[in-house]
Amino acid sequence: MAPPPWVAPALPARTGVFVGRGGKLAELDSALRGPGGAVVQAVHGLGGVGKSALAAHWAHRHATEHTLTWWITADAPANLTEGLAGLAGMLVPDMTRTAPVAVPLEDRAAWARRWLAAHTDWLVVLDNVTDAVDVAGLVTGAPGGRFLITSRLREGWHDLGAALIELDVLSPPEAHELLTEIVTAGRPDADLTGTAALCDELGYLPLAVKQAAAFIRQTRLSPDGYLELLRADPAVVYDRAARGSDAERTIARIWRLTLDHLSPLAGELLRVLAWWAPQDIPRTLLAPLAGPALLAAALGDLAAYSMITLNTETITLHRLVQAVARTPDPHVDGDSHRQPADVHIACHAATALLDQARPADPADPAGWPTWRTLIPHVDALAQHAPPDTDTPTTARLLNHAANFLQDQGELARAIDYYERALNCDLRLNGPDHRNTFTSRNNLADAYRAAGDLRRAVPLYEATLADWERVLGGDHPDTLTSRNNLASAYQAAGDLGRAIPLHEATLTNRERVLGGDHPDTLISRNNLAHAYEVVGDLRRAVPLYEATLVDCERVLGGDHPDTLSSRNNLAHAYESAGDLRRAVPLYEATLADCERVLGSDHPNTLTSRNNLAHAYQAAGDLDTAIPLFEATLADSERVLSGDHPNTLTSRNNLAGAYQSVGHLGRAIPLYEATLADRERVLGADHPNTLSSRNNLAHAYQAAGDLDRAVPLYESTLADCERMLGGDHPLTETVRANLEAVRR
Repeated sequence: MAPPPWVAPALPARTGVFVGRGGKLAELDSALRGPGGAVVQAVHGLGGVGKSALAAHWAHRHATEHTLTWWITADAPANLTEGLAGLAGMLVPDMTRTAPVAVPLEDRAAWARRWLAAHTDWLVVLDNVTDAVDVAGLVTGAPGGRFLITSRLREGWHDLGAALIELDVLSPPEAHELLTEIVTAGRPDADLTGTAALCDELGYLPLAVKQAAAFIRQTRLSPDGYLELLRADPAVVYDRAARGSDAERTIARIWRLTLDHLSPLAGELLRVLAWWAPQDIPRTLLAPLAGPALLAAALGDLAAYSMITLNTETITLHRLVQAVARTPDPHVDGDSHRQPADVHIACHAATALLDQARPADPADPAGWPTWRTLIPHVDALAQHAPPDTDTPTTARLLNHAANFLQDQGELARAIDYYERALNCDLRLNGPDHRNTFTSRNNLADAYRAAGDLRRAVPLYEATLADWERVLGGDHPDTLTSRNNLASAYQAAGDLGRAIPLHEATLTNRERVLGGDHPDTLISRNNLAHAYEVVGDLRRAVPLYEATLVDCERVLGGDHPDTLSSRNNLAHAYESAGDLRRAVPLYEATLADCERVLGSDHPNTLTSRNNLAHAYQAAGDLDTAIPLFEATLADSERVLSGDHPNTLTSRNNLAGAYQSVGHLGRAIPLYEATLADRERVLGADHPNTLSSRNNLAHAYQAAGDLDRAVPLYESTLADCERMLGGDHPLTETVRANLEAVRR
């Protein structure tokens, strides 16, 4: 049969709204521009990303360039056969007649294959191909025309010589435009409040945006109203299409069909991945779930069907895929991949896998890169899993994550996690369980670190009372709690209660644990520090010296606690004005820290900062300032710009600049440090209040009393409110204000 001169295209009706995709249309133009001859273009991507819409739009635009344009939904071999038979029936209508003899479906399809093989200048769109093998014979057997294939499948097309276009989600402006055009068609006054937030929640996936827009239009909701429904009842909203829409084309249903083709392990993995952050998921996290070969195969299947993006080390997936995968289908005969029990199991598996992968000691810098990789996934888990589903594993994971965040200066986030862990322990273990006591102590530590002593001290007091009641006054955990309370009193400036409690704790530890126990040595060091803070150097220095001797004998000269003890003694010498002993001891301690811990260890950076400060106190600013500058650069590189130690280093460098009269460099650095401390630590943190005092002093040195006096006054009021009138910092600020007024 000769080819027809031209046949009207058999395509889905033009969509009323088609936005964006200019770049992808241009790629299709380029790929299909040739003069015919086995031009195959496969468009692949996640279900709902708009592959069919793109193919239909391009085919409509180029219909006049082809003698015949035919659309086949090729999601199964039977449907492919039916589509080809339909093509034969269109070209030879007699084939579809029942008299004298009807031509069987398979024979019509075979005739269509032969016709395509014998002709050119046609375009056949094979939509939603499930497996490249299903269409391989057709494509390779008809080299004279053009095939445009859409599929969720990423792999298998190279054997057909197909060029690939990967279709991603819309850009934010394109998604906003799509939703707006659908909602406002014939309703220009429609309420579009919350469009940006809704499109962001939907991850700019075209089908999800269309589904939402149609529902909004039908129900006369605003995007904000739809978003409220989505968050309140996602199981219903993800699976609900508006009247007049294709009920089978909801995001929940099209992904269900994809998973039907995959192994049970692939579905299990997707449900676990749903609880973590969508980007940069380490593949190693999933290792305990299956053997390496099975795991690799299941991940490969998910990637092949565009449910995930798989790299050598990491996994990425669309956050709407995650949202659907972790939303149980409440119907008894609902989605087999989202049964409530399976989703519940996946949540706990995701928690356990993170807990297994975390480093044992959050304070060990060797584990910090791992923690920084895991924290976004801990955050996502905490956001998505309701607190009333938390388990002991959740509490343990959140406690350790909070320890890391607290060490990194992320105090607000740490407090949130400590509070949630404590509530979990109270719910599961009751108020008298040791895990509950530990969680309560951790929360008190975080309050103290944040400078919130009004909450820290009562919590420490209650925790100590509980330890004494449940475990007795001599239990090692009780003694640790007593030590922590003494340190909190000291931080609050209440040395009248801190010193006697430190003394009693030391006495009890010596009696219960022995004089050489590491906890006893810590108590000695803490008592010496309290003496130093109160200005009693005659007791502080000998106690520091004796503690250092004991640490060297018991722990060894290279133990981190010994190095800290050495640093503390050097600081006491500096406080006493004995720089001839302080500077050499600082220098020796720094050399030992660099040798034992490495030059980038936080304790080494602290030691370097302390040595620079001693050089400054000795008047050797030419040595101090470059050392401060190098330490700050290293702190920013190793710890991050927002770490509390980095902020302290920045503050000290500003002080050194001020000491040599470089106020033009000191004041901007003080101002920047204050802004960072307010943002990171909070406006009421003692370090923030100290920064305010330092900036006021720099303004005073510059003769700018109009800024210095009000800043001193507000800082003094805040110190009195937060720390009390007798706190050393309060007294320093008060003295500075009185001096400038005089």
